Amino acid sequence: MAIKVEVFSTNSCPHCPAAIDAAQRAKDKLGDAIDVEAIKIDESEENRQRAIAYQIMAVPTIVIDGDVAFVGAPSDFELIEKLESLL
Repeated sequence: MAIKVEVFSTNSCPHCPAAIDAAQRAKDKLGDAIDVEAIKIDESEENRQRAIAYQIMAVPTIVIDGDVAFVGAPSDFELIEKLESLL
């Protein structure tokens, strides 16, 4: 089963694109071992409720398999290293 990576962000956040890019580069490297979903919490009530469920207070936040793993944009290396440790 693939590792689920959720990247919570907003449209106005200047650091969020870096987190989304890091997740995409992790997907490029790890392929089908991970599933990446970018969630803009300011685009729907459903997305906002998902963020509340994880008690997210800042963006970007990366959730891996249901656990908050990073608050802020990690480097590609940090994210890939974390994901590889879970494989």
